[in-house]
Amino acid sequence: MLSVRCPTIAIATERAIPARSRLRTAVRRRSWAEGKYDRLPDLATELVHLKVDVIVAVALAIRAAKRATQTIPIVIAAADDPIVTGLVVSLARPGGNITGVSMNAHDLVGKQLQLLREVVPKVSLVAVLWDPANPAHAHQLREAEAAALTLGVRLRPLEAQNSEEIDRAFAAAKTEHVGALLVLADSMFLFQRDRISTLAAKDRLPAVYGLRWHAEAGGLMAYGANQFVQSRRLAVYVDKILKGAKPGDLPIEQATEFELVINLKTAKALGVTIPPSLLGRADQVIQ
Repeated sequence: MLSVRCPTIAIATERAIPARSRLRTAVRRRSWAEGKYDRLPDLATELVHLKVDVIVAVALAIRAAKRATQTIPIVIAAADDPIVTGLVVSLARPGGNITGVSMNAHDLVGKQLQLLREVVPKVSLVAVLWDPANPAHAHQLREAEAAALTLGVRLRPLEAQNSEEIDRAFAAAKTEHVGALLVLADSMFLFQRDRISTLAAKDRLPAVYGLRWHAEAGGLMAYGANQFVQSRRLAVYVDKILKGAKPGDLPIEQATEFELVINLKTAKALGVTIPPSLLGRADQVIQ
């Protein structure tokens, strides 16, 4: 696997594996980008040179894998609409060597903003931490701006592509007296999740994230596609391809199961009261 935060390109190298144990033993190598996007192309190329059977790619690793090969099957977990970002021409018949799942859903970012509004009903200015290097973020930022108009809040987009820029973004948020924070789902932000949650706590910023691991690291709450369900679906795709299916013939699935994770310990530290109705909708409450 290859990733900025965690393994996101997995290689299945064994064809002659009994079906029952195929996925348990197929992954033979993982490549790590350790938070550095510029390492992804070289790592993807390395995997291609190994003549692997399947590549599983998540987030920015997807484009690195796509550029590296047009023949090795690529199973993706995309944060945004694969059509909007130009990965495929159709979800039903993606064609080429790409298939997998899309973790995006219509108005997902808008729902995250709505959650912030429920927790901080008087908020008027919300910072949005986004990464211009992430091809999904420009589209998500536009979705956030549309949702903000409906909710009657203003947004302050803050760019960050590394830890130093994250620090500067939080400094700007403090100077401009923002009342809450939306962190778009991103591999680099996930790699920096401890830093981000610490800065948010220091500045007493209620924050919502798109990936559950942020809430587990001390973030206030996270709402997004159920990562465990998505991971299982990726395994199903890999198994089908290893059994002979062509990736271009396998429809790309869209996320249908979402999860809300609330860190009650963080809420208490911030002095934020989580409405009982919101707690009742949470899939997990971290005490």
